[in-house]
Amino acid sequence: MPGGRPPPGTGNVAGMGGDRTEISAAQARRIALHAQGFAGRRPAGRVDRRHVRRVLDRVGLIQIDSVNVLARSQELPLFARIGAHPRDALPRMAADAELFEYWCHEASLLPIDLWPLMRWRMERPDGVWKDIYAIGRDDPGYVRTVLEEVRERGPLAAGDLSDPGERSASMWGWSRGKRALEHLFWAGAVTARRRPSDFARLYDLTERVIPERVRALPAPSEDGAKRELLVMAARSLGVATLHDLCDYHRLNVPRARHLVAELVEAGRLRPARVEGWDRPALLHPDAHLPRRVDARALLSPFDSLVWDRARTQRLFGFRYRIEIYTPVARRVHGYYVLPFLRGDRLVARVDLKAGREEGALLVHAAFAEPGEDALTTAADLAAELRAMAAWLGLGAVRVADRGDLARALAAEVAAAGVG
Repeated sequence: MPGGRPPPGTGNVAGMGGDRTEISAAQARRIALHAQGFAGRRPAGRVDRRHVRRVLDRVGLIQIDSVNVLARSQELPLFARIGAHPRDALPRMAADAELFEYWCHEASLLPIDLWPLMRWRMERPDGVWKDIYAIGRDDPGYVRTVLEEVRERGPLAAGDLSDPGERSASMWGWSRGKRALEHLFWAGAVTARRRPSDFARLYDLTERVIPERVRALPAPSEDGAKRELLVMAARSLGVATLHDLCDYHRLNVPRARHLVAELVEAGRLRPARVEGWDRPALLHPDAHLPRRVDARALLSPFDSLVWDRARTQRLFGFRYRIEIYTPVARRVHGYYVLPFLRGDRLVARVDLKAGREEGALLVHAAFAEPGEDALTTAADLAAELRAMAAWLGLGAVRVADRGDLARALAAEVAAAGVG
């Protein structure tokens, strides 16, 4: 993986010049993959915190998800870009106050110096979910009591509160105490880290977690923070539509439209036109177009390269839906399906599970994308699965006979002696 920032300027982007840059569909894919950190080689030696920082310098944030059928979702974007790495890298960086958790693109880990850019969101309680907003409005005394208990006894999980209340019947089953803590978390009065045993949030006072030097930094205005977030999104995406830019940090599109126009006027974003896109595009001034991309990676459903499903289809012609919440009989590809990136295309998808009792990486199903060569795809996918199994401490890869790629993949795995 290349270190540091991409080369300045857009001299390598074809069609540069005039008021609007013309970009082919293939060029857009390569620009996006470079921006997301897939255009260079993985480290050959020991992977350490410096490599993780470089990934974060590219992607800006990593989405958190509790699903652990394969590995914690936030571990997978690192593996996709830098290969085998210490699995406790992100928790250790959070413990050392290099990273913090907040609602950004869903629950996310962000570099600590971005904390001031989230202050505007903390000061807008109307942006939070209805139940979390309601408890602050309707039961402020209880919320204050919870805050005082965190002050006296924190860090605390919701279940550690002296009066957590009953769990609700909603999808998440949050108790009154959990909703109060989430209200305080959104508002920035408390922050959170994760308990290793069950991944639950442990809430503590913000001043005990976020370093004073960071809390003392001036917070930009709401518009000023959004401008910076939009430019950061453009840098991480390379080339994007207005919707793409806003989705990256979950900004409201109508409220951001005039800010994007201002950024274009200031030269911080460039107008572009991408072949096949039905909406105008925007290009970061530092966007770089590599001659080719030779990536090989399994992508988490929550990886920033593919988390926007409409963009994924627009960039790669790859229709992707996560089927965790789909009834079994209606699933097309499986429960926890990862796209497989080879070169600059998404060429396959595999339903994976870490079979910890069996000591094997289980491939429940494997499907090739239309038009892809099954033998070449299977050989590269088998190599990536072997690397993932080794990283997860699993001694074998076992391929079930489901999907049009399964037979070729099983043969490649068997030939390598890891089946």
